[in-house]
Amino acid sequence: MAKRSTLWLTIIGLLIGLLILMVLSISLGSAQISFTTVWRVILSHVPVMGEWIERDWPDSTATIVLDLRMPRILLASVVGAALALAGALYQGVLRNPLADPFILGVSSGASFGAAMTFVFGIQMVWIGQMTLPVVAFICGFATLMVVYSIARIGQKVRMETIILAGVVVQAFLGACLSLVMSLANEKLQTIVFWMMGSLTLTDWSYNAVVLPVIALTAIVAMMFTRELNMLGLGEEVAHHSGVSVERTRFILLILASLMTGAAVAVSGAIGFVGLVVPHMIRLIVGSDYRMILPLSIIGGALFLVGADTLARVSLAPRELPLGVITAFLGAPFFIYLLRQAKREYF
Repeated sequence: MAKRSTLWLTIIGLLIGLLILMVLSISLGSAQISFTTVWRVILSHVPVMGEWIERDWPDSTATIVLDLRMPRILLASVVGAALALAGALYQGVLRNPLADPFILGVSSGASFGAAMTFVFGIQMVWIGQMTLPVVAFICGFATLMVVYSIARIGQKVRMETIILAGVVVQAFLGACLSLVMSLANEKLQTIVFWMMGSLTLTDWSYNAVVLPVIALTAIVAMMFTRELNMLGLGEEVAHHSGVSVERTRFILLILASLMTGAAVAVSGAIGFVGLVVPHMIRLIVGSDYRMILPLSIIGGALFLVGADTLARVSLAPRELPLGVITAFLGAPFFIYLLRQAKREYF
């Protein structure tokens, strides 16, 4: 009972913090639009309420608020939630506190697909501007399948083997990516900026494609909290508790990689979210995945919306790559984790 009340109090606190941050974020940007004007624009599109608001702003103001800032902030929250939840799943499945969503090479695969799209002008007629995220997602998922097939020996996959396979495939794809970038010429800057993480090109269509994928995989992942808790006690304990270890591990790795691939496909490679957020949640509520998973979703959204706001306003009108901000915030925490692990080991 105490755990449940702690969970709900923490969820409510994080949701309030996320709501406040989103309100501030949508009111800030390189374009100088007053707080009241921003919210008059938004409320003017609310049924009934909009009839009482005089629309005395230019069309460009409405475009900035409704078609640039709002979809970007929503996508930042969705991507942050996906990366944090994927990080929590990887750490639980691999039983490695330093695991993050990019450990199995999904990010490298998606980045390679995006670079190919930029350089060779790949365009799928039937999806138009969504070609980039779709190709990046397909390449990221294909990378996971390659890693898993390399690591599979008979009917089993050892965790040490899959991590090593991920490192090897990631290194190979890194070399392929460097080769593509050397052929990029005028597209090089675009590729580099995308690889550092950015939500600059976001519009409502990106949310429409990514949100259902991430929401569905998150709902399925939430059904495996008991299995994650059992895996944390060891494979033998989990097996004797009725958990199908290999099947559960495969499903959770697929779910985590699907979320990572979908997130990376629309935002580029944004590091440290999946490493930092689950650990911060674990420090607050302990190691029960019934609490870690839902809180990681909200915490990830909060973290990335805050980071994206800093990226937009810190050097306005210029914009910093989002991955730079998350690295500045996450690297000190990563160092802290390494020092803690070193103390425990010795």
